[in-house]
Amino acid sequence: MTAQSSGFDKAADSPLFFSEEHRMLRAQIRRFVEEDIKPHAAQWELDGATPRSLLRRMGELGFFGIRYPELYGGSAMDELATVILSEELGRCTFAGVAITALVHTDMASVHIFNAGNDAQKAHWLPRVIRGEAICAVAVTEPGAGSDVKGIRSTARRDGDSYVLNGAKMFITNGVHADVYCVAAKTDPTGPASRSVTMFIVEKGTPGFTVSRALDKHGWRSSDTAELSFVDCRIPAENVLGQEGHGFYEIMKNFQNERLVLGAMSMGEAQAALELTLDYVRSRSAFGATLWDKQAIRQRLALLASRVEACRQMVYVTALRLKAGEDMVREVSMIKSLCGELVNEVMYDCLQFHGGMGFMRESTIERMARDARVQSIGGGATEVMLEEVAKRI
Repeated sequence: MTAQSSGFDKAADSPLFFSEEHRMLRAQIRRFVEEDIKPHAAQWELDGATPRSLLRRMGELGFFGIRYPELYGGSAMDELATVILSEELGRCTFAGVAITALVHTDMASVHIFNAGNDAQKAHWLPRVIRGEAICAVAVTEPGAGSDVKGIRSTARRDGDSYVLNGAKMFITNGVHADVYCVAAKTDPTGPASRSVTMFIVEKGTPGFTVSRALDKHGWRSSDTAELSFVDCRIPAENVLGQEGHGFYEIMKNFQNERLVLGAMSMGEAQAALELTLDYVRSRSAFGATLWDKQAIRQRLALLASRVEACRQMVYVTALRLKAGEDMVREVSMIKSLCGELVNEVMYDCLQFHGGMGFMRESTIERMARDARVQSIGGGATEVMLEEVAKRI
């Protein structure tokens, strides 16, 4: 059964949100997922990383330049295009592959685009868009996750360089990235909101090491690392934006990052519902299919309704962001709602698969593990709800 025959794509086809260009992009990404990701990604789960060959292919197809100007090789599309990429990669059922690409496009390289000077953009963005230089963003630390003000890494000015010391934790693409956007305090005694600075750090810089690759519950086909900086000397020309303005740059991009994660979550939830709908229509128990059991089909109908409601909120919020509106409240709502809902969907979909859902060979088992982090990463649900509470 295709996605369209299951009735899940009605909003995705709506001219209310999407232009013909958007629909063509969705179709292209969907073909790519079916032909280039799904047949091979089981091996990438075992390898613990998404291969460079796939990322370069994504660059060739233009997926890494959707929001970047044509000047650097991008296609200069909008927030809705980002949502399409996120949602369709979420539907691939291998969330580790999806997050590898989305961190590169929408959580790391955007710091270079938003805060970088002309020379930095000219040097890095064409390579980023082609998939030749893979990006990671290093903000989270062992003792500071959603609380950016709590970071302890420091960068001390020394002549025409900065000397960086500290550690970063849970860094997606951390093992295999080529360029890292790293946050550190340049004034350890000053207020955190005016003492954090972002730096471009290249792999191979003396004093910078990948301490270890981390073994995760899910997202097995993405590499995640702990990073170490010991007297790591960074040229002053590698400062992103202005010294002491890093906190605001991080906060600025959180809105895009959280919208992306919400869209990805709804793609995951949609794929799980489609998969489960197929299963319950073919699985017999007590003389009838599981779909014939009223409790099961009504539960799936309710979950589908809630997923559709969240998708609509994602689409509307993307439109309003495109119009330049302040959407911190709505994006925080999306991150909390979608992160919780995708886990609820996975719980029930695994349940309706019965014993097979508990087997590592089943798609839904992997998807349930992958989804768990959606209520944690990029802003835990509790943190997001506090952001909403401040604004009501």
